[in-house]
Amino acid sequence: MPKAPPSPQFRVIFVTVPDARLAETIARGLVERKCAACVNIIPGVTSIYRWKGKLQKALEVLLAIKTHAGAFNKAARFIKEKHPAEVPEIISLPITEGSPPYLEWLKANTVHSA
Repeated sequence: MPKAPPSPQFRVIFVTVPDARLAETIARGLVERKCAACVNIIPGVTSIYRWKGKLQKALEVLLAIKTHAGAFNKAARFIKEKHPAEVPEIISLPITEGSPPYLEWLKANTVHSA
C-alpha cells in the first residue's frame, strides 16, 4: 500500500448556511474550483448563538468541506463572496489521520496553494 503524505496538510472546513440551495451552490463551486475534493451537505442543524448581544436560534445547513490546507484561503474567499452573513462561520480543523488512499485522492482533487 502506498504511503500517504502527512495528514496535517489536509483540513475539514465547517461552514453553516441558511438553506439547502445556498449549501449546494457553495459546495458545487468549491469542488468545481478544486478548493475541496468533497463537501457533505448536512441539513437540519439547529444553531444557538449570541449575535449583537442577543441570543439567537437558527435552523441551518452544515457544510463539511474536505480539502488541502493550501486551498483554505481560496475556499474562504469563495465562501465569503456567496454567504449572506456579516460574519459567516468558516473554521478549519486539521485531519490528523486518515486512510492513505483517501488522503491521496483528496490531494489529487484539490489545489495546494491559493
